[in-house]
Amino acid sequence: MVSFLIALGVLVAGYFVYGLFAERVFGIDGSRPTPAMTKADGVDFMPLPTWKVFMIQFLNIAGLGPIFGAIMGIMFGPAAFLWIVFGTIFGGAVHDFLSAMISLRSGGKSLPEIVGDELGMTVRQVMRVFSILLLVLVGAVFVVTPSNLIASMTPDSLDATFWAIAIFIYYILATMLPVDKLIGNLYPLFGGALLFMAVALLYVLLFGDVTIPDGFPQGLFNRHPAAESQPIFPMMFVSIACGAISGFHATQSPMMARCLKNEKLARPVFYGAMVAEGVVALIWAAAAIAFTGGYAELAAYMAADGHSAGALVHDISIGWLGAVGGVLAIIGVVAAPITTGDTALRSARLIVADMTGFSQQRIWKRALLCLPIFGVTFALMLIDFNVLWRYFAWSNQTLSVFTLWAVTVYLARRGKFYMISLVPALFMTVVCTSYLLMAPVPEGFGLDLTVAMSVGMSVAVVFLCLFALFLRNLRAGRVQTSYDY
Repeated sequence: MVSFLIALGVLVAGYFVYGLFAERVFGIDGSRPTPAMTKADGVDFMPLPTWKVFMIQFLNIAGLGPIFGAIMGIMFGPAAFLWIVFGTIFGGAVHDFLSAMISLRSGGKSLPEIVGDELGMTVRQVMRVFSILLLVLVGAVFVVTPSNLIASMTPDSLDATFWAIAIFIYYILATMLPVDKLIGNLYPLFGGALLFMAVALLYVLLFGDVTIPDGFPQGLFNRHPAAESQPIFPMMFVSIACGAISGFHATQSPMMARCLKNEKLARPVFYGAMVAEGVVALIWAAAAIAFTGGYAELAAYMAADGHSAGALVHDISIGWLGAVGGVLAIIGVVAAPITTGDTALRSARLIVADMTGFSQQRIWKRALLCLPIFGVTFALMLIDFNVLWRYFAWSNQTLSVFTLWAVTVYLARRGKFYMISLVPALFMTVVCTSYLLMAPVPEGFGLDLTVAMSVGMSVAVVFLCLFALFLRNLRAGRVQTSYDY
């Protein structure tokens, strides 16, 4: 319990200390007009109340990752708590906040455009394709999972197929309608359910007859039942994605950057939403081992027939919160992926619109861009969920590598303290490269861990050398120092 309280305290303190530092590194200008004011179009660019912007951003990024990912990640042992806390403070929140600020300063540009501005046209084109594929993957994954969860709580006549169709129709509407309609009105309700879930479970953890067997006194060794094939590095750092750092978040930040009324609100909204997600992940990681009784017991639970992360979420919610509270908690868990899937497809539309310069003020033009996006998403829904999730996990983290390197170059061009993003960029480069090389075929190349890590570190060194060369050219005046924004 003491370890959990310390982790929770450090995570919250990180917002006030390191979050303020990140804000000062970038240089907030409260007098600077935001895209919500300068480009208002009544569809995507419009000023919204700050609490709504925070709630939308929080629910955009808080899909299944901080819940299912935390449950799968805690199977590696107490090292998961450290990654959630320090990964959130120094990685995820910095990644989300700085990418959002760059979007704010660039008139609300989507992620591939701001990355391309810093890393070049080739990377821009790669990012356009990569981002859109990731977003439709998210849309497909977050139709399948909540439909199965809802079907488990409703009559047999309302099966998973029925709910998948209903959720997909909602996604179509949320993608095409102005942001203040469905998303702006429904998210406060979904957010209330999700926050109730987190607060209720936290109350049980703190004041209930519960012990959190975190295992810190015994050391940080790997507790995973398949420890040999599932080493902590890099596997844990990919399993716990959204609960620590996630490239997907940077695709969502521009959407809310188009609705923020003042730059001074960016830290509470973007850095704060990531810290809130880290708290959710921390709660679910602790709940998983507290409910089952420990790491070995959690592994035994997950290995049993019919058991999964979703089943554990159901059992914890009902077991600790009772029927009514459990249903409300499960609604919060269901709302999390739905409110990520809808904005994922909306972000895909915005990226295509930025890429083509196609105006989005008329609904028929939005529909024209959305048809291929919806078609690809529907096709991906027919693929096995486990395959979808594996490729989503890796591509999600790889996107964070591109984003962090672009942020680092952006800061360096403007003479700002780029180490704040360079260190996590190097770390995530090693993580993603190593994971791709050692993950089993066909997900990866199935190489030995030592080889995978050696190559991963070599790739990071190459990127660091390229960045050092960029700095040298920058100081010599051979590259552009900054853009108009």
